[in-house]
Amino acid sequence: MRAIVSGVINILLLPVLFLGLWQAIAMNIVNPVILPAVPAVFAILAAPTQDLLSMGSMVQNIVVSLWRVLAGFVLAVILAVPLGILMGYSRNVFDLLNHFFGLLRPVPPLAWVPLVLAWFGVASLANVFGVESGEAYLYLRNVKVSMIFIIFIGAFFPIITSTIYGVQSVRNILVDTALVLGAGRRDVFIKILLPAAAPAIVSGMRTGLGVAWMCLVAAEMLPGSIAGVGYLITHAYTVARTDIVIAGMISIGAIGAVLDTSFRAIADRKFAWQRLAR
Repeated sequence: MRAIVSGVINILLLPVLFLGLWQAIAMNIVNPVILPAVPAVFAILAAPTQDLLSMGSMVQNIVVSLWRVLAGFVLAVILAVPLGILMGYSRNVFDLLNHFFGLLRPVPPLAWVPLVLAWFGVASLANVFGVESGEAYLYLRNVKVSMIFIIFIGAFFPIITSTIYGVQSVRNILVDTALVLGAGRRDVFIKILLPAAAPAIVSGMRTGLGVAWMCLVAAEMLPGSIAGVGYLITHAYTVARTDIVIAGMISIGAIGAVLDTSFRAIADRKFAWQRLAR
């Protein structure tokens, strides 16, 4: 019981101190544009379905943002994982592509914005799939190709880097032993290489999802955005609604933490054998 109480105190101590300091500073400044009071911000968070600035509720904007992040992240996984496995497995492919990706990896996702706007403009998935009406159109029109590209770039490199590392870290003795015992290349790949590299791949996906979520705000500041948490924050700033800005920031942080915790829980459950093997 004492351990549980101690754990709760350790978790809540810093947030409570932070909120107390925030409220004290806000009461001293008495200017909600510079720093709104804690109750004003949490009143917005406590009513997530309330319409904000005629731009929909916080929940509606979060759903739009999640659609965008999911689209960019899934595309990054589809391309980065197979390519990373191939680069990790084949030395020739690694030598061919590694230096090229090494040039692109340090480029921040925001540096791609001018090119992305020139390439894709304000085209959405509705334009890509030729959807012009119906309920699907309402969702697809909010997912701009330029936004997906920025999120994709943010997620792609952490995933492919971890995938390459995971495949290259598989102990040669496992592969050699399987080959000596008569296993074919396909069996080695499916039954040894992929399971052994899976923890690193999932770790890379977890990191990539975190980076993709961080790129979201930048992506939603691009022309053509009409919804999303990032767009809501930007618009709220222009009308001096700092309380909505901070509420949006807290929402982004909370959802990012939930996504990260979910990935970590999956990794801990599925790859418990890795800890036992150490």
